[in-house]
Amino acid sequence: MALGRRRASLIRAHATAYRDDQIVAECELVLGLVADRTTIDPTALVHPAARIGDGTTIGPHVTIGPRVTMGANCRVGASTVIDGWTDIGEGTEIHPFASIGLVPQDLKYRGEETRLIIGRRNIFREFVTVHRGTRGGGGVTRIGDENVFMAYVHIAHDCQVGNHTIFGNMATLGGHVTVEDFANISAGSGVHQFCRVGRSAFIGGYSVVTKDALPFARTVGSRPARIYGLNIIGLVRRGFPADVIDKLKRTFRYLLQSKLNTTSALQQIQRDQTLTCPDVEYLLEFIRTSQRGVILRRSSRRSDEGPVED
Repeated sequence: MALGRRRASLIRAHATAYRDDQIVAECELVLGLVADRTTIDPTALVHPAARIGDGTTIGPHVTIGPRVTMGANCRVGASTVIDGWTDIGEGTEIHPFASIGLVPQDLKYRGEETRLIIGRRNIFREFVTVHRGTRGGGGVTRIGDENVFMAYVHIAHDCQVGNHTIFGNMATLGGHVTVEDFANISAGSGVHQFCRVGRSAFIGGYSVVTKDALPFARTVGSRPARIYGLNIIGLVRRGFPADVIDKLKRTFRYLLQSKLNTTSALQQIQRDQTLTCPDVEYLLEFIRTSQRGVILRRSSRRSDEGPVED
């Protein structure tokens, strides 16, 4: 291809195709030129094989390995390390000293190809650590879109994090944990391996979660963690209709305040046609499918939600 005259962001080119020594096709091309908006600090060590999206900014002393793929318009702060088979979606912000995609803290790991997949528009604050998966755990640590991970958060191998979650400072997930959409895990809290945190759940500060934390609930404490009723503030902020919040309140009364055991409470909720809605059905299915058991211990304080009505 021979390039011709350039005018502003356009350039003409003449292309010729040959088969052996014979010309088989010719064409005149008009090409539009787009400036590379990617900025990489001179002190950063970005492997030539890494794929960095347009408009991404790489700060000083950053290290990015050869198998890393980053989308457009990301920002990577100073002294961050990103390595391994790691994919990061567009618009993601990674603040200084984060460690993303490194070897999992699992003694069974032997260097096999496992992945970390991060969605779009996530925020990772200072000193966050996220490890890729292990072969025994499915091989993938996965994070969805628009999550916030505050300083010193740790996401261990094979975790599955949904969308729009918030992790407070120093919140920690053990391996194989699932955190569903819109969950909030407050500062200093730890979630045990293989546990689940349900949709729109709120985990209070410095809690220790060793069983599955119920969707829509406020779970707080460590000896053991207890439920402090429905996460009403979170549901209102998300725009839940008042009638759905009322149905969830009444469902939690059956689960926490009646004298029924869990099996009987689930059966009674299922029979109560006034509670029928997708969110209640999801809550019941979450409990039924739990492998580690769910946290159903009430707080010791007097509840303000009233007794279950017959």
